[in-house]
Amino acid sequence: MLTGSKTTFKVRQMLPDIKERMLSQSGVNARSRDVFGLRCLPGECVLQRAVMVRKKLTAREGRGWLSGTLFCTHFRVAFVPQDSPRPDDNADPVLLGDHDVALASIEKVVVVGPNRTKLVTPNSSLKFTPEELVLYCRDLRVICFLFDRLTPDAQVLEITYTIAKTYQPPKPGSVLSFQNAALGSVEMKQFLSNRRRNAHMNWYESVSDWEQELERCGAMGWRVSSVNDRFEMSTSLSRFIVVPHKVLDTELKKSFAHFNEGRIPRWCWRHPRGSDLLRMASFQNNIYHEKDDIRNLEMILFGCQSSLCVVVELAEELPSPADIQLAHSRLRALCLGDISTSVSVPDDKWLSTLESTHWLDYTRSCLKKASEVACLLRGGHLTVALQEADDRDMSCVVSSLVQVMCDPHCRTQHGFQSLVQKEWVMAGHRFYSRVNYHRDNDKEEAPVFLLFLDCVWQLLSQYPSRFQLTDDFLLALHDSIHLPLFSSFLANCQRERCKRSQNLGQSYTPVNGWRDMLHPDSSSDPSDPPLPPVWDWDLQYSKHRRDRFTQPVPPVPPLQPLLNGNLNTNPDTHRLTDTLPGSVFLLSRGTFSCPANLLPWRSTSSGPYKKSHRRAASSENVPGLERLLKAWALTEFPQALTSTSGPQGPLDPYEPLLPLLMGPCMGLWRECYLRGALHAQAFSHPISANHPHPVERLAQEVQQLKDKLAQVSTGTDRSPPTKTAEPRRTDANLNQNTNNGTFLFPAARPQSKAAPRMTPPPTSTTTNHQTSRGPPPASAPPSRPVRRDYGGSSSSGNKHTFLFGHSSVTEARTYPAPNNAKLPKSNGPSLAS
Repeated sequence: MLTGSKTTFKVRQMLPDIKERMLSQSGVNARSRDVFGLRCLPGECVLQRAVMVRKKLTAREGRGWLSGTLFCTHFRVAFVPQDSPRPDDNADPVLLGDHDVALASIEKVVVVGPNRTKLVTPNSSLKFTPEELVLYCRDLRVICFLFDRLTPDAQVLEITYTIAKTYQPPKPGSVLSFQNAALGSVEMKQFLSNRRRNAHMNWYESVSDWEQELERCGAMGWRVSSVNDRFEMSTSLSRFIVVPHKVLDTELKKSFAHFNEGRIPRWCWRHPRGSDLLRMASFQNNIYHEKDDIRNLEMILFGCQSSLCVVVELAEELPSPADIQLAHSRLRALCLGDISTSVSVPDDKWLSTLESTHWLDYTRSCLKKASEVACLLRGGHLTVALQEADDRDMSCVVSSLVQVMCDPHCRTQHGFQSLVQKEWVMAGHRFYSRVNYHRDNDKEEAPVFLLFLDCVWQLLSQYPSRFQLTDDFLLALHDSIHLPLFSSFLANCQRERCKRSQNLGQSYTPVNGWRDMLHPDSSSDPSDPPLPPVWDWDLQYSKHRRDRFTQPVPPVPPLQPLLNGNLNTNPDTHRLTDTLPGSVFLLSRGTFSCPANLLPWRSTSSGPYKKSHRRAASSENVPGLERLLKAWALTEFPQALTSTSGPQGPLDPYEPLLPLLMGPCMGLWRECYLRGALHAQAFSHPISANHPHPVERLAQEVQQLKDKLAQVSTGTDRSPPTKTAEPRRTDANLNQNTNNGTFLFPAARPQSKAAPRMTPPPTSTTTNHQTSRGPPPASAPPSRPVRRDYGGSSSSGNKHTFLFGHSSVTEARTYPAPNNAKLPKSNGPSLAS
């Protein structure tokens, strides 16, 4: 009788698995949405499940534990809470739930048992029953599941082995199988093919899209050219580029050969004051320059401006892709620790180790360079051209940051999506090589786009009220790049995306050259599912998650109409026309110069174009360039950059958001990099995850002490003052402990010569100047007071460089010339290749 009872119990326990396999084999599961309470995608099969499992919630989720059921499908690891509502069968499919993680995002699987921790691989064998399951993800998440004592041991072992064998180890071919698992079903293909794109953003895939952007920016002297419609001129550029009206397509074709990969100077954005931002690759100096080619190159380079062009060299001051990859790897190892050796950085060396990663240094250098370009564009009546060797990495970062700083439209969700679509997706950033989904090309891997998102987060943390998008949106975009399902990231240029979507092949003829040919029978390939764009957020996240992507912001007034394509309201820059027409200068390392090889066709003495080159301008003949920085007054800065005392005028929404770049002002993106740090540290120390980490316990003790102090102060004071957050005094230098810092604006001196006050730093999470190891507690502990010098001088005697000089509040609003923006004499300007 006892044996029969055991047999009956085992049969009942196996019934759900038998039922699931039968449904999978019969094909019913491909059309079902609800499988044991899990909302499945069309064609998604449940491989294993475990009941009575608890998930550890992060600080962003409210902390604590959540009970439910753990599932493993051939696409994801899903967790369904116990009290979650029943899924709606008529609702559109969602790839990932709020508690799910895709198998392609998992990097390592770790199990925790009695006094032991083991890294599980597809060939591992466990000699103990795991008590906890930890999933380390490529997007820096660490997801922890705790098995209850009542959870059957067989389910615990089976789901652990299933996840370890199906989480898509990095190898060629795994990406395609993962795409087929998520989107390969017939129902899912039909659903994606009938899905409409977001009509609120600009996709930059047609001539009308580019013309809409030209109209929005007020760029009247530019036109959209389709000379690269079939990618014959440049395989890495988009099909349509923006060039000056006066340059014909027949003349434009002769210019592609003079630049690396055919990436000629092209328009990106126009500042409301009339300056134009261009991007270009380096010159090909070994190519013979014809006379007509010279004229076309100069017309493209100067655009609609005839007086001044500033070429900004990016390679000398910004990190290389290899440097970015090394810094990100060090940052990842610091935040998550070494899983295999269970070694973590001690608390007393954590901040110094963070500094040695150089990640924050690279973020600061990108913001500094973007601030310099934004200040140049703000002056008006000039062209600023960003030059990079291949024009596909750091130029994307700087051009995007400049537009985020200066254009309020780019700080909205749809505007930011359009910006990334224009400056990254269509501009030919090598997403596929930089992300390295197949893990087969480590030399090309570099998270350049993640560095850009970190820079945007730095601006968001310093100007939270000027952004409609939130850090939840940036975090969702950060996580989506690690999911190989979106066409935005699975190609290196628009040509590769067109070949994949249309299955184009190529044929060569001596007359026509390389031509794309469409295979008639390739569109019916069932192993090639359609890939949605990353901006289809309804397909990725629930409505509850999407509602946190934006926040209300005041409406932005429309742009003033540009007169003849140029509008300059600053009287100090009206005399920029004093500059000799055709002057080209190089901005590198914060200084202007006229090197002899800036324009190769002007510096050579041979060829038919010797007589056609213009005479180079000396520094005495170009006073207008220095006035670009002289005219930059603190009265025109946003309120967040000026002193909090005194009357303030209305904010100009089109003034650039210049960030604070001092050490204390550059924070670590906690919600991204440290969201799994406490979980990782808990398993790298002999402390069970059931108990709080020492950092958490210390934060709780500090909070208790603060509460007691608040009660004592409330009891002694009859009329306690209202507690208001102290505004951050950004007019202070904050340079007590910095060495050779670079400041983008001068510090205003107060009228009274009072001694400096002892002001504690603010504890708001949006203006946090300190880098902590774990997620921020509910109330941060009181920090040590920082002595700030409001007089503009440092007590330690450190030397600092101000880009715009010093000023005084009591004096008139006049600013001297910058110390590092002197124009040297030169006999011939040229472009450094």
